[in-house]
Amino acid sequence: MTATDETHVLVRTEGQAGFLTLNRPRALNALTHAMVLRIDEALTAWEHDPAVETVVIDGAGERGLCAGGDIRAIHDDARRGGSASAAFWRDEYRLNARIARYPKPYVAFMDGIVMGGGVGVSAHGSVRVVTERSRVAMPETGIGFVPDVGGTFLLSRAPGELGTHLALTGAQVGAADALPAGLADHVVRSRDLPRLAAELTRAPAHEVLPRFARAPETPGEAAAQREWIDTCYAADTVEGVIDRLLDCGVPEAKETAATLLAKSPTALKVTFAALRRARRLESLEAVLDMEFRLSCAALSSSDLVEGIRAQVIDKDRNPRWSPPDLPAVTDEDVARYFTRPSAGDLGLARPHP
Repeated sequence: MTATDETHVLVRTEGQAGFLTLNRPRALNALTHAMVLRIDEALTAWEHDPAVETVVIDGAGERGLCAGGDIRAIHDDARRGGSASAAFWRDEYRLNARIARYPKPYVAFMDGIVMGGGVGVSAHGSVRVVTERSRVAMPETGIGFVPDVGGTFLLSRAPGELGTHLALTGAQVGAADALPAGLADHVVRSRDLPRLAAELTRAPAHEVLPRFARAPETPGEAAAQREWIDTCYAADTVEGVIDRLLDCGVPEAKETAATLLAKSPTALKVTFAALRRARRLESLEAVLDMEFRLSCAALSSSDLVEGIRAQVIDKDRNPRWSPPDLPAVTDEDVARYFTRPSAGDLGLARPHP
């Protein structure tokens, strides 16, 4: 690990707390493989250090905690047919599982933008704090990918079909929706986070949080639309979901149908199947094993490279998906995503069918 790699995650202790600060603000703190390893290294050291009672993770800069993984690097690796992305995901997903089982309070400051891999290093924590600035999302279907980092575990357990809606559309939610969706636990004003961090150096999280937590400042947008969300996304197929969205007579539902039709058809169908499977799997570890298969399969698909090209590289916002529409994506196409990858399983849980 180079000196530059180390500065991308600032690690320090103060009083009773250990602090992890993601420090790539110009890249919105996007995660690299080295950053994942550094976080894991710090968690190992603090797990057995009696002086550290609480772990806090936050992001440098004004824009947010973390926008996800470094998808430019994934794009380049996929074009080369390389193995670096699979190696990154292997360690990242293991870190996600470790965070969920960490024996000490793991407090995530989910301020500003929290997407993809940012959800993975925060929403599995034991104390998840959002603010009035929080925008939480799993936007993978827009780049020909599938929600990962345990995202299908979290979203499959959201009430009703809210998680299906968020996974397929990639919609961002604020504090008022993050709480009922099971992505966060407390709302704290953004300006109060420095004081909260200071208090955590002196006292346990369960004593400190009640002094800072408050109700969301605005009502949840998704929560107000639960009736048509639950009805439409209860369909058995993605095509059925879109038909219901178009037919239900609600303007927002019709707009959502248009949103879905712009996403990768393959990613939509694989994500839909993954969510349904994740509901049946009993543990986060089993879901992460499944997601590793999906991610490795996506790495060899044309849609991932094309989606990142259109959204991030060329920014023409005009991806050419292959297959181009939902009817052209067969059950066999979807099933191939769930087979064991050449990179092997994560080893977190026994393989599931």
